This record gives sequence, C-alpha cells and structure tokens, in this order.
Amino acid sequence: MKANQQTINQANHKINWFQKFLMICSGGNIHILRKTPSEWNKFSGIGGIVLFTAVFATLSAGYAMYTVFDNIWAAVGFGILWGLMIFNLDRYIVSSIKKTGTWGNQILMAIPRLILATFLGIIISKPLELKIFEKEVNKQLNTIIQRNKKQLQGEMNGRILQQSGPFETEKKQISEKIAQYQKAYDSASVELEKEILGKQSGLTSGKEGFGPNAKRKQELKEQRRLDLENYQKQAAPRLEYLDKEISKVYTNLETERKSTETLEDKFNGFAARLQALDELGKNSAIIGLAAAFIMGLFICLEISPVLVKLISHVGPYDYLLEKTENDFRLYSREKIEKGNALTDFRIDDFKDNLKN
Repeated sequence: MKANQQTINQANHKINWFQKFLMICSGGNIHILRKTPSEWNKFSGIGGIVLFTAVFATLSAGYAMYTVFDNIWAAVGFGILWGLMIFNLDRYIVSSIKKTGTWGNQILMAIPRLILATFLGIIISKPLELKIFEKEVNKQLNTIIQRNKKQLQGEMNGRILQQSGPFETEKKQISEKIAQYQKAYDSASVELEKEILGKQSGLTSGKEGFGPNAKRKQELKEQRRLDLENYQKQAAPRLEYLDKEISKVYTNLETERKSTETLEDKFNGFAARLQALDELGKNSAIIGLAAAFIMGLFICLEISPVLVKLISHVGPYDYLLEKTENDFRLYSREKIEKGNALTDFRIDDFKDNLKN
C-alpha cells in the first residue's frame, strides 16, 4: 500500500523540463527541490524573473554596444556576454539569501543585495530608455551638435582676432600713413588749382594764371606725389607679407574648424545620447517622468527576486537546505575531531617509544 502511495506521489509530482530549467535559474538546489513539491512554483517564478532580467540586460547591452561600435556582431556578442554575467550575478544574489535566520539577519543580508540589484536595474534601463525615446534623442542630438558648432565658431573667431590682431594692427597703421600722404597730396593739388584759377584764400595770392606762387605749389604737389609713391613702394612688400600671414591664419583655423565640425557631426555615441536624454528630461517634464517610470520598472524587476525571497515564509526547502548544510558542518567537524585525536594518539605513542 505504501509502495502504491509513493508511486502515485511520484507520478503527481514530476518536474517537467521547463520547470526544472526555471528552478535552475532561481539558484535553488535541484536535488532538494525534488523533495519539496510545494516550493516548485515559488522557485519557478523567481527563476523566470531572473531569466527575463538577463534577457532585458542582453538587449540593453546589445543596443548600447551597437551605438558605440556600429557593428551588429560585436553588439550581439557583447550583449550575450553581458546578459550571461547579469544572469549569473542575479542567480547568486537570490540563492545567497537564507530564510532560516532571524528577521534582522535577513534584512542585513538583503540590504547590500538590494543596493546592487538597484544599481543593475539602472544600468539595464538606460540603454532601453535611449531606444524607446530614439526619435526624440536624435532630434536633441542635432540641437546639441548645432549648439556645439556655434560655440566652436565663436571660439574660432576669438582665436582669429588673437592671432591676426598684430598683423591687422600693423596693416592699419600703414594704411593710415598712406592715407596721410594721400591727404597731403590732395591738399597740394587743391591749393595749386585755386592758385591757377585765382581764387583768394589764406594760402593763395588771388592772381589768375601760372605765376611764381603757382610754380611753387606745383613743386610742392610734385613732392607730395613722390612722397606718396615712395612710401607706397616701400610699404608694398610689407603689406603683401601681412596679407599672407593673415590669410594663413584664416586658412589654418578654417581647416581646423572643418575638421572639428566633422567630428561634431559624428557626435552620436552612447555618452552623447545619454547627454541628449538628460537634457530632454530637464526640458520636458513628460519625458522626464516617463524615463523615471521606465527606470523604476527595471529596478523593481531587478529587486523583485530578492524581495520575493525576503518576504516569503520559511518553507520545506529552507528547512531541508539548513539540514543538508548542517549535516555537512557536523560531518566536517567530526572528521576534524577524529583527525586531531588520531594525531594526538600518534604523537603520544611516539613519545612513549622514545622513553623506552
């Protein structure tokens, strides 16, 4: 009769492959779980949460790496590696919580695990937030790029003024000196014309015709023209040099500006997208609230296995696990005591033999 009852119980409590897989994901001891059918649903649920958290972590890391390397295979490889690491870490966090201690000890054990799980939830949520708000992030990225270009142009203008300033100053001084010579020549020309036409002024005789005064003014005009031409010839090489130096400053900075703008146009990496998402959250309360809810969702998802393990009642699995661990502790202690006693016996025997 007992054999028949045992056969019925075994038939009614057979673990299917998927349930067994989820139990393994939960970090539970499968050999102990076989003896506690009432715990199967709890550990299957915990294992499912751990599994799906790892799946989300894989997608999140894959997208993040794709924005960095722009290579699908590198993104897939790193995403799978990251997902496996998160899976193993979550599995360890859940399995390391013991239910047989006092409530205070359980809380102390859970606090660092909850902090770690919260941190992992934030890490997992960020790349997925970027994907969810991808269109808005791309638009904000373009705004950031244009803002950076404008700032870059302002910096370039300042550097142009700084580097070309001495050349421009000297060029301006030469131009002013030429203007002075030109003004003196024009003044001499006007006075000569007035003298010839007989217009009375403080500097003319008022007699019409080309007289002695007109001759002197003609000589003065010619002298002013020679002074202007000589200074222009003298300053021409210097002006040409100054123009070349100014042009060189503009050419170098323009080349640098184009190179920098090319880099700015590629300002779409992971860090840039995080900056754009942060600015979107500050500029738009709706996007900020939605991002906060998404982050909170993944944090809850990440800490839920720990919370489930923490708030659940002590069950048969916990008692059997404690018994198994205690059996090993006792067995280890027994072996150590026997080994110590045997060693003491051999030492005492060795001493007795020496005395004899």
